[in-house]
Amino acid sequence: AGDGDCGHTHARAARAIQEWVRTRPPPAAPAQLLSALADLLLEKMGGSSGVLYGLFLTAAARPLLNRNDLSMWADAMDAGIEAMQRYGGAAPGDRTMLDSLCAAAQALHALRSPDADLLPVLAAAVQSAEAAAEATRHMEARAGRASYISSGQLLQPDPGAVAAAAVLRAVLEGLRS
Repeated sequence: AGDGDCGHTHARAARAIQEWVRTRPPPAAPAQLLSALADLLLEKMGGSSGVLYGLFLTAAARPLLNRNDLSMWADAMDAGIEAMQRYGGAAPGDRTMLDSLCAAAQALHALRSPDADLLPVLAAAVQSAEAAAEATRHMEARAGRASYISSGQLLQPDPGAVAAAAVLRAVLEGLRS
């Protein structure tokens, strides 16, 4: 969809993150980690995805400052999505990465419960993101590069939505190992 660069930009980001982790330990504090990732993606990822992830991570870092509870992750996700919507102009249902991220955010709201358990909640968020990504297959693109293509030619799920769900799956698998 669009100009076909989604996979290339995400691969470039993955290589940059791998190199970054190999050369120096990432910051341990969540806010500093997300801020450093934002800077890295803004510099190395390229494309509109790099800018959107940079905006997302920068905004998501703010609720993580000086907090140490699980609900901060739900707040971070909401802040990141809000920034992405404000600056990117897309909304859920527009056939973009926001479809996956918003579905995951809804599941992450369970982290606000006092008896929340991170890994099961994150697993539910990943499943929600993956289902939302698949659902974009049947949506009309109203934002992003795919919006320039005839709906009849968009036969696959939105690449950005699939990629966002894959990133969340990688976070889950990283935390499990």
